[in-house]
Amino acid sequence: MLLGVDIAVWSLLILFVMVGLLVVGVPLAFTTGSIAVALCLLLYGPQSLFLLGSRTFSFLDSYALVAVPFFIFMASILERSGLARELYDSIRIWTGRAVGGAATVTTLFAIIIGAIVGVAGGEMVLLGLVALPQLLRLGYDRKLSIGLVCATGALGSMIPPALTLVFFGLTAGADIGDLFTASFVPGLMMAAIFLAYVQLRLRLNPALGPAEEVGPTLTLGEKFRQSYRVLLPLVVLFSTLGSIYLGIASVTESAAVGAFCTVLAVASRGELTIKILRDAIHQTLAACGMVLWLVIGTNALVGVYALMGGIDFAKAMLTGLPIPPFAVLILMVLVWVFLGFFIDWIAILLLTIPIFMPAIKSFGYDPIWVGVLFNMAVQIGYLTPPFAPACFFIKGVCPPEIRMEEIFSAMWPFVGLQIVALVLVMLFPAIALWLPSILN
Repeated sequence: MLLGVDIAVWSLLILFVMVGLLVVGVPLAFTTGSIAVALCLLLYGPQSLFLLGSRTFSFLDSYALVAVPFFIFMASILERSGLARELYDSIRIWTGRAVGGAATVTTLFAIIIGAIVGVAGGEMVLLGLVALPQLLRLGYDRKLSIGLVCATGALGSMIPPALTLVFFGLTAGADIGDLFTASFVPGLMMAAIFLAYVQLRLRLNPALGPAEEVGPTLTLGEKFRQSYRVLLPLVVLFSTLGSIYLGIASVTESAAVGAFCTVLAVASRGELTIKILRDAIHQTLAACGMVLWLVIGTNALVGVYALMGGIDFAKAMLTGLPIPPFAVLILMVLVWVFLGFFIDWIAILLLTIPIFMPAIKSFGYDPIWVGVLFNMAVQIGYLTPPFAPACFFIKGVCPPEIRMEEIFSAMWPFVGLQIVALVLVMLFPAIALWLPSILN
């Protein structure tokens, strides 16, 4: 009992205060941080504030966290160069005049870009700038095009190296390399589901696409000769993922190598300027500042809540529910999906994983598998309004005549496909755990 109040009552009070502050417009980082400070002063006195600083420092002192600015920097540089556009054009050479060829290119392009930058926001902007104009110009249905671009853009959080997995590993104490490996097959599966859906729609209703893909008819030799532009992006990709899986570098070191190779690739094209570097660094600092404030605020609140006995209370409550452990896991996934309607993935992770993970471990579930499930659950939040960051990213780069309501309505079929993929990985954990078991 704290000040004569039960921990369950404190938990509800914290929740209500947090929701109230968010409703009136207080940023989440300052909401959680201010609640943490108030609880410390009220329950333990001013001398307890050093606990908040020590907890925050222990998280920020993690070496793997250094990978975050490097991945964001890579996405910023690619966004400002012509490298991504040339990669898209090089892939399109191989589709010829096939039905849904541009949709196939868009999906493959999203996989490669996701494997290079690991930042969903940067990938969505690139797809909006490069792929969406091509789909609309060729005569694809607007809603189908917008939905495909947003859904495949969100793959940046699934295809390793993904920042979501980096933060999950740091928060849950899971191996980040294993998380990368486990997320690879589900990410490819989700991309295949998106592509199969688009191809099925085009065959059932040819009016949703162009009557004939417009593109050059090339011989095999000509295709190989014109595909040289794909080499630079592949070098960047290998420098990042290859160095991890070959055991040459850690996640942080591979991120630094990838950022360096991205700069070299853009410089080799004669596109690297002081303005591009300055803008990319400014964007990186702004994004990192936002993330770190969220880390500071939410870590402080979780730390105080743990000191109050909240983590033990949550574990006892979850493990004591009169339902099977798998049903409890389903409830956790539903909580992640629901929160994704309103707040960003980093806040969901920092607020829920420290509370859920003790119960998850007591059930005997593999944290790597749960990390993939979390990643897939919060990926749904990229497409679901009112938060829906993918929709706002695309709105910022799409033609002005496309209204926000049209973008929102284009998301729902792909949200359904994301849920199908999530259910498959929940029912068949081997989809995620097979590749790590082979490589380990």
